Amino acid sequence: MDDTLFDHALTSRAALAALQRAWPLLDRRSLGDVWQEYSRLLESVYPAVLAGSVTADEARTLRFQMLARYCGRSISAAEGAKRSRMYREGYQRLRRAVPGAQALLERLHGRTVIGVVSNNETREQQEKLAYLGLDRFIDVLVVSEEVGTAKPDPRIFEVALERASVAADESVMIGDSWRNDIVGARNAGIGAVWFNRFRAEAPDGARVPEVHSFRAPRRVEDVLFREAARSRTG
Repeated sequence: MDDTLFDHALTSRAALAALQRAWPLLDRRSLGDVWQEYSRLLESVYPAVLAGSVTADEARTLRFQMLARYCGRSISAAEGAKRSRMYREGYQRLRRAVPGAQALLERLHGRTVIGVVSNNETREQQEKLAYLGLDRFIDVLVVSEEVGTAKPDPRIFEVALERASVAADESVMIGDSWRNDIVGARNAGIGAVWFNRFRAEAPDGARVPEVHSFRAPRRVEDVLFREAARSRTG
């Protein structure tokens, strides 16, 4: 979902740029460094949300307290909550789909079952798909909050397969995260295609089919169906 259909990276960076203009503390670091640290904090705090030890709002506040410390100053929880709200208002306003994502979904819709497997809050992802106008293309939405486990745990993929009424060897996962999407899908017996739009190096020289853009949806479709055929034949 995030950084595969929804352009989280662009949206987050733009929202942080707007916050940086309003919050001089963040000027102590470059925008690139602030964004990289925020992205790291997003991943590090999420397991606590999934475990129920903190709420989503508490996690958002904590992230901005930690981001402030990264920039050289401690802030109160109230200040962290305020900056979190400012960031989120910008983030919600600036949301957009990954270029080409809608065209790809339109091409696949009705010809195959389209599912989304996401680590996030269910309501957040439902609203995001609706805001982007992509919800009408999605047949199955499985979110970590509702199933109680997150990618790369194979169990979340197994839930998605069950809801889609398909077998693992009839399915292909396409996603941007090597650990969550590629490793997670393969451990569940599902073929995988890496949406590697930032052209990162694969860990340990591993090789999987890759696409770098959705701007040519027919080519992406070809890659997906070739991987599906490979999975069926083993």
